[in-house]
This record gives sequence, structure tokens and C-alpha cells, in this order.
Amino acid sequence: MTDPLLDKWEEKSLEHQKIFKGYLHRANKNKVLKQLPDLNEEAFEKIDCMKCANCCKHYSPRFKPPDIKRISKHMQMKEGDFRDKYLVVDTEGDYVAKSLPCPFLGDDNACGIYDVRPTDCQRFPYTDEDVLLKRPLLTLKNSSFCPIVYFVLEKLVKAGV
Repeated sequence: MTDPLLDKWEEKSLEHQKIFKGYLHRANKNKVLKQLPDLNEEAFEKIDCMKCANCCKHYSPRFKPPDIKRISKHMQMKEGDFRDKYLVVDTEGDYVAKSLPCPFLGDDNACGIYDVRPTDCQRFPYTDEDVLLKRPLLTLKNSSFCPIVYFVLEKLVKAGV
């Protein structure tokens, strides 16, 4: 991470939560959505997820029924056995990883089931879609542990879009 914007990003993200919250509340949806593809691309050019993996280390995606079916088939396991071994139901009724870091995260921060990973993982960090605006609490939480979300929010706030 060589961009000065990313220096001490975790501290700055915590300090900027109120700014981000206000921005997400008043943002012009159409203007923001036009900016997201370029900002998302720029963020991914500057930030290497393989060096971070905070999402996999500290949080679990939801494992929806199609995810469970696809992953268990890939692992040559029965769906029930897969759920029993790796998943638990959270307070919102969703299947999530039983343990953290994610049981499929390797020592090199590579995903052991990358080609069949849960849809939540495929879409994360949502910086190229309207989830960024539609779910502001999720975006704020994500900005506290994901440098890509932080970077995109900082750029949007600075641009005043």
C-alpha cells in the first residue's frame, strides 16, 4: 500500500466514521454509482487483498443454500456433513463459518475454495455496486477492516460526489 491516502488507514477509518455516515446518508446515488467502477478498479490496483485478508480472518460470509450445495459438491461431501463440520447458524438465521479465521483460508491468505466460494465472498467488498449506499451500516463496518472500502469512501468524500 503505497498511496498516502492509505497511511494509517485503520486509525483514519475509525476517526472518519461520522464523516462516512453523513456522506452515505446524503450522497447522490446516481453520481456515486457512476464513480464506483473507476474507484473500485483504482482501489484494487493499489491494494493487494492477499496481503490483507482481514475479511477472511475476522468475519464470515453468509453461506446461502446454493453456496452450500456448490461447495459441498466441490469438496465431495454431503451438504449436511459440510454444514455440521464448517457452519453454524447465527443470530439472524444465516449459516456462517463455525470458526475464524475462515476454515478455507490458507497460511498464504489464499482461499482454498476460491473457484466455488460463497456469493458474499465473490461480491465483497461491494465497492462496485449499490450495496455501498443501500446498506450504509454494512459499508461503515466494512470500512473499519477493509482498506478497499476505506479507500473508496475517502475518494468519494474528497470528490464531494
